[in-house]
Amino acid sequence: MVKIFIDPGHGGSDPGAVGNGLQEKNLTLQIAKRIESILKNEYTGATVKLSRTGDQTLSLKQRTDMANKWGADYFVSIHINAGGGTGYEDFIYNGNVSSKTVAYQNVMHEEITKAVDFKDRGKKRANFHVLRESKMPAFLSENGFIDNAADAKKLKDSAYIEKIARGHVNGLVRAFGLKKKVASKPTQNKTSGKLYRVQVGAFADKKNAEKLAAELKKKGYDVYITN
Repeated sequence: MVKIFIDPGHGGSDPGAVGNGLQEKNLTLQIAKRIESILKNEYTGATVKLSRTGDQTLSLKQRTDMANKWGADYFVSIHINAGGGTGYEDFIYNGNVSSKTVAYQNVMHEEITKAVDFKDRGKKRANFHVLRESKMPAFLSENGFIDNAADAKKLKDSAYIEKIARGHVNGLVRAFGLKKKVASKPTQNKTSGKLYRVQVGAFADKKNAEKLAAELKKKGYDVYITN
């Protein structure tokens, strides 16, 4: 089982970027929890852990310490951008990284940009703590600009949040070869067409027969009295 650590950026006393009536910490949690749900319900081969599942305050060190202690195979940090731009971009560490880190970024970037219609700002590198201090391949996505009206309009749409989450999932599925769960088909009982009757009781007094028939009808049985 591959261990995937999902880190919703910011939280608690740190709202992250703010704009157009939105807070980054809420959006990142929505996306992260949806990624977790899709992976757990629709795919096999992955165990998922979130750095936070609610509005908790966590330091950057706490996040990477958590992933390192858990022994994660991949670290995915979810963010929303700000600063006057528009579009989607993602990052890996700008120092020495493994070939897997680069390969995973290529796949993640391709699948996320395929799923959304944000402007593609490209694959980038940066000296971010969560990318530098994680002991496994790490990836950070910036999903639109919260202070851009057009991007913010998309981020307010739950269907668009779903697209962002699905893009991340599709990347993870490709990167780690996860398999779709197969729905089990309900078994159908085959009958020969014959019906068998069951007789319950024989009474000399018709009233006793009627009393038992009434009790059986209450329990949902089809009942008739013969003589």
